[in-house]
Amino acid sequence: MTAITDQQQTRLFQQARLARDARFDGRFFTAVKTTGIYCRSICPATPPKEHNVSYFRTATQAAAAGYRPCLRCRPDSAPGSAAWLGSQSVVQRAMRLIQQGWLNDHGLGELASYLGITDRYLRQLFQKNLGTAPKHFAQYHQCLFAKQLIHQTSLAMSEVALASGFNSVRRFNDCFKKMLLVTPSDIRRRSAEAQNSDLRLKLFYRPPYNWTAMHRFLSVRVLKGLEQLSESAYGRSISLNGQQGFFTATHLPTQHAFDVRLDWSDLSQLRTVVNQIRRVLDLESDAEHIRQHLQPLLPIAFQWHEGLRLPGTWSLFEAGVRAILGQQVSVSAACQLTQQLIDELGQKAHGRTYFPEPAVLENRSLDFLRMPGSRKQTLRNLAAHLLRYPDSEPADWASIKGIGPWTIQYTQLRGMGAPDIYLDGDAGVKKALRLFPADFDAQQAAPWRSYLTFQMWQQ
Repeated sequence: MTAITDQQQTRLFQQARLARDARFDGRFFTAVKTTGIYCRSICPATPPKEHNVSYFRTATQAAAAGYRPCLRCRPDSAPGSAAWLGSQSVVQRAMRLIQQGWLNDHGLGELASYLGITDRYLRQLFQKNLGTAPKHFAQYHQCLFAKQLIHQTSLAMSEVALASGFNSVRRFNDCFKKMLLVTPSDIRRRSAEAQNSDLRLKLFYRPPYNWTAMHRFLSVRVLKGLEQLSESAYGRSISLNGQQGFFTATHLPTQHAFDVRLDWSDLSQLRTVVNQIRRVLDLESDAEHIRQHLQPLLPIAFQWHEGLRLPGTWSLFEAGVRAILGQQVSVSAACQLTQQLIDELGQKAHGRTYFPEPAVLENRSLDFLRMPGSRKQTLRNLAAHLLRYPDSEPADWASIKGIGPWTIQYTQLRGMGAPDIYLDGDAGVKKALRLFPADFDAQQAAPWRSYLTFQMWQQ
């Protein structure tokens, strides 16, 4: 794609702002000089005059410039956007870890070391790409999540503080006022939306969102007892760090959102849970941006499907197990094997079934699975590896006997929502390649080759 100038980009933002184009929601934020407030591109307020407007790529930058969030359009609810970061995978990974609460329990130096860089270089990357420091980014997103909870739930302020990663209400209040230039109690008083007595949040996305394709993909892979799928909703049991719960996400197409109901008691992990739900439903991707990049690369005979998303699994271990059970068999056969595993080894509690943990599989014979013994051993090998190295990611699994490139890539695709995975060894992808010229180079589709893979599966 041809790079656009800053002037062209500003004109694009202006057009999107005036049109309230939801496809740009979260890709930029509008700050109004006369009011000191910044808004989403879809804010329902009367549009300010252009000479009173400044544009920022992130909410963090708008806040750093001294603007406070709009209480009407709620920038905390905007879909996240990392599309403009391009190939800055280190920054994207750091953002993901910080938003999951990494800095709540670790120092910046530990985060940098985990990413394989120095903390000085990490700060430089954040300053260059986000215009702020990593710790400021972390605190700001803690406050935005807290703001969403204040608006949409009836949780006490002490519970909001805990859920958003603060150790004390006093520190929460101080940081909230410093970051958002308004107090938590003031937001709650002025919130017009009825608050829910249960944990229920609206999670927004940028349209288009192809729920039909997502539903079709899930319908042939849904696991009874573990997952539920209806015409407009997807739900499943979830577990995290020894805690268990359940969520149901109902699609609200006219609002470009999912209404998520959560059964989850450990508020200290709530932010991580919500971020995982966003990944499972792939709510962060910018479908229009991806289309503009991919569609020019495709042959005329290729049928483009608008708004495809990456259907995620809850954990890396679950994604890895599903990938191993899917090696060299059909989708239906893989689903049947996974269902047998769930029925035999899944933990039953509160009328629900939970995906078995690595400790359950490590030393089991798995005789109930009708597949080669070597593949059963691969399951045990993966379980043992993750018990020894719980923070290990798929890229580290190549040394595990029985796990090859396809298994690693499929796990990255569904277990991490990795946007740039091209499954060139997949039968469906090979079949779709018949539509392409012989000299087609999939590298041109980077960094969105995962979406190319899903488009090819639709063919």
